[in-house]
This record gives sequence, structure tokens and C-alpha cells, in this order.
Amino acid sequence: MAEHLEYRSTLDGLLGPSHGLLLTFILLGWSSYAGACNIPVFRYALERWTPDDCEVIVFHDGPLSPADTTLMNRLNASTDNHGGHANAKVMAVDVSGDASGERVALWKEIDANAEKTTLPHVLVRTKLGRGRFVNHWHGTLADADRLGIFHSPIRTELRDRLLAGHSVVWLLVRSADQEKNENAKQLVQQTFETLSSKVTLPEGIGLPGSELYADLPLVVKFSLLEIDPEDPKESFLIGLLSGLRLPAFEAGEPLLVPVFGRGRALEVIPARDLSARLMEELTVFLSGACSCQVKEQNPGFDLLIDADWDGQLFGDIDNRPPDRSAEEGRNRNPVLVPIPQGRK
Repeated sequence: MAEHLEYRSTLDGLLGPSHGLLLTFILLGWSSYAGACNIPVFRYALERWTPDDCEVIVFHDGPLSPADTTLMNRLNASTDNHGGHANAKVMAVDVSGDASGERVALWKEIDANAEKTTLPHVLVRTKLGRGRFVNHWHGTLADADRLGIFHSPIRTELRDRLLAGHSVVWLLVRSADQEKNENAKQLVQQTFETLSSKVTLPEGIGLPGSELYADLPLVVKFSLLEIDPEDPKESFLIGLLSGLRLPAFEAGEPLLVPVFGRGRALEVIPARDLSARLMEELTVFLSGACSCQVKEQNPGFDLLIDADWDGQLFGDIDNRPPDRSAEEGRNRNPVLVPIPQGRK
């Protein structure tokens, strides 16, 4: 059986230690850059932000058997470095012969917390930003293959909606409390109706520095995608999202996750902390001009999704946006904007 590790790294560094409402977190928006971009954040992220790779570490002892080699090759084949499209990097670590102290230490942590650990063993780590990772799933190599860590129906639907032009897709991880689930769903859907009249797209889209490269129509559109916490096909995704807010989830709180761009989750918000005002503040930011062009400086984390983003959006490589990373790194000053509640 696959098991979840205790979280040693969470989004607390992004949201701060406060238990109350944190409305002064520095969400790095950059307005001093000459030729500022007027593309909405959600569309800029969709066209230009490459998702961070998850680390998929395969621990083994000595040479892999032919059967395990086949499973290892199958994992590799799904990743973007081996012809696939999943944002993951598969690494093999020989626990008896690998000299990497950090990764061997990860293995010792797993081995110490499991009653019976079978090799080869897989650990999945998701990047939370600025070099920090959270260890959120581990199991045997056979578990990883059977579970399908790179694919699930919800992530496929999420990918399809984002590629269809949805500005923000809100994931609702339902809890054991059905009344709270329905209240959260009603709040989100009612707020969608009012947001359509409050959110306007920036002016100047299409001007130099604010060009759109995908043929996808630019519209403001929101949708809700519900996740059954008992769905075995979604256990990998549920484990990550619920693990980041485990006390609230175990207390019966549904979790809301606004996702935009190429599967970037802005935050995991317990339903008790969500309000129409907070939804509006987050939506206004994501729909506003993307003065916030450096992905690494933004809050949020990228979900593990198998998607050919560039191919689906642009087709031929000649139609893709130019690389402006060098000029985007200059002349930047932070701007304070609202952000969701932090954790204790």
C-alpha cells in the first residue's frame, strides 16, 4: 500500500505563520519594468509559464530486475525528458551505492517510518517554490505504476478546461461533511455569477510587449470541478491537496483550490476561510495585467499533469512566444496585494 509522509515542507513559507487573515503577503507584482505586460495573469501563465518538475525518486538496491526495469522505463516514458509530457523528473537512487547524502537521507526517512518497506520504492516530491519541496506520496514501484501517478480523470479534465480557455478552475475536494460541501459549492457558484460583471480585462492587449500567441479566445470564464475524496483514481491528487491542509480536512472542511495557467494551484483554502470577497480579490489579481511576469517569484505550486501545453496552444514551434526571461529579471519592485489566510 502507498503511504503519505509527514509534511516537513508546506506552503507556510508562502503564506506566513499567521493563523488569522493575512492580507499583506508580498505577491511579487512588477510594475517598473519598461514595456509592462497587459496580458491577464491567467493567460500569461498559460502561454509562458513552464510547470515545475516534480521529483520522482526510485530507490533500489543494486541492479533492477527485468520486470522492475520495464516499470521504470514506463515511468520515464511519461516525462517530458523522454518524449512524454508529464512535468516530472525520474531519478534512480541505489541506496547501497549512491553517494548522494541528501537522497539517501530521504530513503532512511521512509524506511524508518514504514513497518515494511519494499524495494524498489518510489517517492514523489512536489516543488512549492524557491527550491522547497514537499514529500507527499511514496509506495512501491508497482504501486506507482498501478495508481498512475501521472494521470487521473480529474487532472485530465482540468487540463482540458484550461486549454479550452477557462480563466480559473476551482477544485473542490469534498469532505465527509455533506452540508459543508454543499455550502462551499453554493458559495463558489454564486460568486461566479457576480464576478462576471466585476472583472474586466486589461486594456492594451495585443500591443508590443502584450501579444497573444495562442489562437485560443481570451475570455473571463470560471468553473468548478468536484473531487470525491473516496475516489481511488484520485488518491494521488487528494493526498497532495489534503496533506497541505490536513487538520482542516480531517475536521470535515472541504478544500478549495484555484488553478490557472498550466495547472498552477494558487493555494489550498479550507471552506471555512473562503468568502465571496476573498474569491473576488484572487480573481481580480489573476485577471489583471500581468506585471507579475517571473513565475518563480509568485505563490502557488504546479500540479503533476500530463499535458502537451505548447503543442496544444501553439502547434508549430515558430508560433511560440519569444524567450524574454533576461529582460524580465530587471528593475523589479514588490507590490502588496491580498492573499488567503495563513496557517498556524
